[in-house]
Amino acid sequence: MVEDRTILRHPEKRNKASNPILRKPEWIRVKAPIGKTYTETKNLIKKLNLKTVCEEASCPNIGECWENKHATFMIMGDTCTRACSFCNVKTGIPKPLDINEPGNVAISVMSLELQHVVITSVDRDDLEDGGAQHFAKVIRAIRTSCPNTTIEILTPDFKNKPDAINILKLDPPDVFNHNLETVPRLYPTIRPGARYFTSLKLLSDIKIIDPNIFTKSGLMVGIGETREEILQVMDDLRSANVDFLTIGQYLQPTTKHAPISKFITPNEFEAYASLARGKGFLMVSASPLTRSSYHADTDFKKLKMARQENQLDMKN
Repeated sequence: MVEDRTILRHPEKRNKASNPILRKPEWIRVKAPIGKTYTETKNLIKKLNLKTVCEEASCPNIGECWENKHATFMIMGDTCTRACSFCNVKTGIPKPLDINEPGNVAISVMSLELQHVVITSVDRDDLEDGGAQHFAKVIRAIRTSCPNTTIEILTPDFKNKPDAINILKLDPPDVFNHNLETVPRLYPTIRPGARYFTSLKLLSDIKIIDPNIFTKSGLMVGIGETREEILQVMDDLRSANVDFLTIGQYLQPTTKHAPISKFITPNEFEAYASLARGKGFLMVSASPLTRSSYHADTDFKKLKMARQENQLDMKN
């Protein structure tokens, strides 16, 4: 507990070292966001006092996604109770939950006419249920206002919050996503507040509770892992019956964050995707700019089709 309090009071302790940011290769550079629809989306989110992971985590795909009216809403504030060395979301003591947030998210979903929405959050270890009830309220608000919209949630690990999974069981999403982020060996430096097998068990438990929920997880590469370690994580995820795997290049937000060890080439990503499909994932998205919610709307449609095809193959 002493360590946690120190991190909360001194966010700069995330990483004392100054790590130079490497120049990005050609295959990672993206255009600056300038379109009309991008501006409209930005203004709507600001008007309703909402946060998006697109902005808070400095996602490189923000221009493309917002131009297509696709935003990933980040609930429960913009301040995280953990200090992961890869993440650009600020660390500190969060404000109380906004009781109007579920309704405002639903209004935005309706205004943007979203067919599929992704809801994520900061870690809220200060809350008794880790924020599970707030996730449930957001899901209910969207279901009420936009009954035809499918919902994907990207959650924290709810470590030491035993009631969280039972709360979510009452208001299940269409897709449950929780990212492992990296290989077990790197957790002490990359995800110091998390535990690899806690995250893996969460994904497994969700599938046991409701086999119809699609489960999803994501990995960063180029942060110091080995190929063999990535393949082992793939096997672990398949043991937990995870349906969908995303793999993307880690991009260092600032000099105080973990350094990039390597830029993975597009060909290497294609090789990872091929290996993952061979291990039995229903869907795999692997590319330098792949992120958890990138193309989530079209990927959800593909995911449903893949399950149907898989079920037909099992019958034949």
